[in-house]
Amino acid sequence: MAFVLSLLMALVLVSYSRGGSLGCDLSQNHVLFGKKNLRLLGQMRRISPRFCLQDRKDFAFPQEMVEGGQLQEAQAISVLHEMLQQSFNLFHTESSSAAWDTTLLEQLRTGLHQQLDDLEACLGQVMGEEDSALGRTGPTLAVKRYFQGIHVYLQEKGYSDCAWETVRVEIMRSLSSSASLKESLKRW
Repeated sequence: MAFVLSLLMALVLVSYSRGGSLGCDLSQNHVLFGKKNLRLLGQMRRISPRFCLQDRKDFAFPQEMVEGGQLQEAQAISVLHEMLQQSFNLFHTESSSAAWDTTLLEQLRTGLHQQLDDLEACLGQVMGEEDSALGRTGPTLAVKRYFQGIHVYLQEKGYSDCAWETVRVEIMRSLSSSASLKESLKRW
């Protein structure tokens, strides 16, 4: 499991390090915050995932819905924004404050917020009035439903340490998957 996470982290860092723009000019800070956020999520590990095997769950990340090559530019930016917003919301709850080291958690919140600010500028550039419904349909809606499932899981598990560990690993995976969206956006 640790090897798989290390491999995922390496792949994300390689794809983030290429920079690129998403049809708008994302700052280099956006890329740096993305790397730092993944590193912080890795550092937030409090218990070994092996102790939480009974709490594993397939959250059904909508990979096919968010594959970069299948989305329009505005859709891809909307999906990235939704993933970051939902991650920020998840780690900005009272129950998350009780589960994690407060210094690392605050750094993660700050990094996610900075990435959201950068993407909001992009959203304004690429989305016109005809695109205003993007957040309520298709891939963006699939991402919202995915995160709703995560919230329900945490509630059902009573926000236990193992539940939070399972979610931490899942969020790392989903944010790592967003790198493919960024790669496809470079082509526009």
